[in-house]
Amino acid sequence: MFPIGAILDIGGKILDKVFPDPAQAEQAKLKLLEMQQNGELAKIQADTVAMQETSKRWQADMASDSWLSKNIRPMTLVFILLVYCAFALMSAWKIDVNETYVKLLGEWGQLIMLAYFGGRTVEKIMDMKSKEK
Repeated sequence: MFPIGAILDIGGKILDKVFPDPAQAEQAKLKLLEMQQNGELAKIQADTVAMQETSKRWQADMASDSWLSKNIRPMTLVFILLVYCAFALMSAWKIDVNETYVKLLGEWGQLIMLAYFGGRTVEKIMDMKSKEK
C-alpha cells in the first residue's frame, strides 16, 4: 500500500492540476494535510487495504475447485433480491409484512451490493494503477 507521504504528494499534484488558481490549490492542500492530521487519510488507507484483502480472498475462492465457493456470493445476492421483491409484492397486494424484515433485507442487500460491486470496482482501479507503474 502507498505510504501516507506518497498519498499527500500525489494528492498535491492532482490538486495543482484541478485548481488552476494557486490560492485554491493551496487551500485544498491544507485541507488534505488537515485530513492527514485528523487520521482520516489513515482510515481511508485502512479501508482500501481491507478491500484489497477481500478481493484476494475472492480470487482464492474463484481459483478453488469448489462450486459453492465460486457461487455463494452471486447466489446470496440473488436470494436477498428475490426475497426483498417478494416482500415488496406482498406489500403491494396488501398482505401485512413485518417492516423489520423488509428493512433488514434492504440493509443486507445494500451491504452485499456494495461489497460485490464496489469491491470489484476498487479491484479494477487498483489493477489499473499498478499497471501504470
